[in-house]
Amino acid sequence: MIDLKLLEKDFENVSERLKLKGVDENILKEIKSLFESKKKLLEQIQTLQNKRNTLSKEIGKLMKEGKKEEAEKIKQEVAKIKEEIDFLDEKLKKIDENLMQKALIIPNIPDNDVPVGKDENDNVEIKRVGEIPQFDFEPKSHDELGEKLGWLDFQRGVKLAKSRFTVMKNEAARLERALINFFLDHNREWGFEEVWVPLMVNKETMTGTGQLPKFEEDLFKIEDENLYLIPTAEVPLTNLFRDEIIQDLDKPIKLTAYTPCFRKEAGSYGKDTKGIIRQHQFDKVELVAVTRPEDSDKMFEEMVECASNALEKLGLPYRQVMLCTGDLGFSAAKTIDLEVWIPSQNKYREISSVSNTRDFQARRAKIRYKDGKKNRLVHTLNGSSLAVGRTLVAIMENYQTKDGKIEIPEVLKKYL
Repeated sequence: MIDLKLLEKDFENVSERLKLKGVDENILKEIKSLFESKKKLLEQIQTLQNKRNTLSKEIGKLMKEGKKEEAEKIKQEVAKIKEEIDFLDEKLKKIDENLMQKALIIPNIPDNDVPVGKDENDNVEIKRVGEIPQFDFEPKSHDELGEKLGWLDFQRGVKLAKSRFTVMKNEAARLERALINFFLDHNREWGFEEVWVPLMVNKETMTGTGQLPKFEEDLFKIEDENLYLIPTAEVPLTNLFRDEIIQDLDKPIKLTAYTPCFRKEAGSYGKDTKGIIRQHQFDKVELVAVTRPEDSDKMFEEMVECASNALEKLGLPYRQVMLCTGDLGFSAAKTIDLEVWIPSQNKYREISSVSNTRDFQARRAKIRYKDGKKNRLVHTLNGSSLAVGRTLVAIMENYQTKDGKIEIPEVLKKYL
């Protein structure tokens, strides 16, 4: 959640940064008006409290002098002041509640070094790694290959559920499992502790990482339960520490988990309708880190390199891209995407997204650490390492042969 004190203190500058992420100017005006109303109320309350304190001292003085009637009149006046203060306190409480509700739908402030832009067309490429494969034949798309090889069954996926669900069979199913194990082993080698988490979480957990209340339409809700299917393992992993004070954070807490992920993909109709690039259910291995503020930049670089190294081990060509302000996610202050080469589309497609949320999620989820005698907010980071289905797509297309078969990357063979 955005730091409301910072927004109030430096409203103009913070507002300008938020507008770069597409925040509606009218919402910002409403917040500014609430700040102004709150300030006036606090001044009124302070004036009344000072008056009450002065009169209370006067009561004591009059009582000592034996002037009980005069003291009683002042007591009645003090009682009225108390009623006024209570009334204003109630108004102040409602303003604070209103500010909190608005803060929950305001995104994180982008870092100053994030490039300014409107959408993905303004993202900035950092580097490219690996050689794009040169075929002496017309490369097929993964969905065509998957159907011909009997790996992907789209029709039965629709029959079992609906569109954007797919049945994987034979080598596709085995490769999916192999990739999950490879990613988890790889992440453990980088010092990330493996965790198994629930696939359903409550409203408080979803709110802690920023999925609620703003993105409820993209979540699968369990009927008659305070539970949602997770859209990413980032949600349960980060919320492991919700409402906690971490006693020892000298070293970052580094976690990794495999989970299926569930998303309604609201607003994506017409995009990637063929194949398995955009599904309602997909597998992903996630990285999450919890750090002291001074350690989060270094941790961010490490997570980008960890995910990048996995792609290099698989021999897949990719590029690193710094997201612009307009393309940043809700909770992110800074994001680097890894985009893998997809031959049939003749372009790079996102396969990982690594983000530093600074103290944004920690403030929502009340995750703190002990710093001497003080409790301070942690920084949280998350990243895909990697989206398993999209990695399978990349392997199928980049490793296809002229006779319609698919070679297996050397690093995966031991898992098969």
